[in-house]
Amino acid sequence: MLRLTWNLSIHIRTFLRVWMPTNILLDTLRTRRGLRWGVPAMLLSIGYLAIAYWCNTLIDDNGPGWLHLIVLLCIYNAFKFLIFGPLSLARLIKARHHERAARARETAGPERSPSGHEALPGDEHGSTHLGRTSTALQA
Repeated sequence: MLRLTWNLSIHIRTFLRVWMPTNILLDTLRTRRGLRWGVPAMLLSIGYLAIAYWCNTLIDDNGPGWLHLIVLLCIYNAFKFLIFGPLSLARLIKARHHERAARARETAGPERSPSGHEALPGDEHGSTHLGRTSTALQA
């Protein structure tokens, strides 16, 4: 029973991920090029909340009960976009930081060691460092 429920949830998630327009848009916004559009995409939540409000007024005026599902779907999508805006801003800042660090590493060139520490010229530490000796060196 648990396996059937697990497999069903996987198939439903895959279907929603591939075919639902808001999920496709959010996947596009999660790319590096789309991160800068995350905050303006928050404005889509206004449209979803307006549709939810309009459907709610139709329900109050003796509209069909299935409109409750539309209201829930619109509110869910509105919250997805509202939450994604600040998250995309944080991801954009992180991506720009990593890009800036990569550019700094490229401009530093090969004379800079990767770890930031340079070895002493002529192996001034000798065969032992800090008094530790290897049995292979003693032979």
